[in-house]
Amino acid sequence: MNKIAIQASSIRARLGNSEILHDVSLALLQGRWTAIVGPNGAGKSTLLKVLAGLLPHQGQVDLLGQPLPSYPARARAKALAWLGQNESAADDLTVWDVVMLGRLPHQAWLSAPSAADRAAVEMALKTTGALGWRARSLGQLSGGERQRVLLARALAVQAPVLLMDEPLANLDPPHQSDWLGMVRCLLEAGVTVVSVLHEISMALHADQMLIMAGGCVTHFGPSADPATHRALEAVFDHRITIHPLAGQWVALPN
Repeated sequence: MNKIAIQASSIRARLGNSEILHDVSLALLQGRWTAIVGPNGAGKSTLLKVLAGLLPHQGQVDLLGQPLPSYPARARAKALAWLGQNESAADDLTVWDVVMLGRLPHQAWLSAPSAADRAAVEMALKTTGALGWRARSLGQLSGGERQRVLLARALAVQAPVLLMDEPLANLDPPHQSDWLGMVRCLLEAGVTVVSVLHEISMALHADQMLIMAGGCVTHFGPSADPATHRALEAVFDHRITIHPLAGQWVALPN
C-alpha cells in the first residue's frame, strides 16, 4: 500500500484581511501525480504554497510522515522541490549555474560541486532539453526557455516530492508534451508530483485531480472517474465538457 507523501489537516490561510483557504484537508499518496485545478481565485496556488511551507497558515501539514515545521531547512530542501510562478533568478547567471542552485541542499557550506552534483545538473538539463544552452546567461533566454531552465533547477534537487505551480506557463504544445513525459518518468522513479494547472486536458492525465472553488476542495478523485469529470464540468459552470479522444480524456469548450 502506498504511503502518504503529504497530509494536510484543517488548513486555513489568509492573504491580507481575506481568508483564502477554508478548512482544507487532504492526503496525497507517494509516487502519484495530483493535479490541482479550478477557476481563477479558487485558492490553488495558495494551497500549493502552504503545502510547500511558504505561507503561514492554521492547521497542520505533514511531509513524508513528519510535521513540515519539524524539518531542518536543509532536510526540507532535500525532501521537497518547488517550482513557482514567475520564479526569479539573476539574469547574468549562466544556465548551468542556475540549475546548480538546485544542488545547494546537498552541498557543504562553500564547498565545490561534487561529481554527483554535476551529474544531477547535466541530467536535469538533458531532461528539459536545455543542455545546449548551459553556457548562456538566463537573461538571453525566451520565456519558454527560461521556464525549462527553472524546471531543470527543481529537478536537480532530486527530491522525493515535487510541487509545481503553473509549470506549463510559456511552454508551447511540443514542450508541454515533453513535460508530460518527464512527469511520467518521475512517477516511475517513485517521485510524488503535485501541480497546479490551468490546462485541463493536461491535468486529466494525472492520477488524481483535486478540484477547488472558493478556497475549498469540492472534489478529489481519480482523473479518469466519471464523477471527477462531472465535478470538473460543474466547477467551470458547465462551460467545458470532458470527452474521450484517442484513448485519453480532453476538455472541450461548450
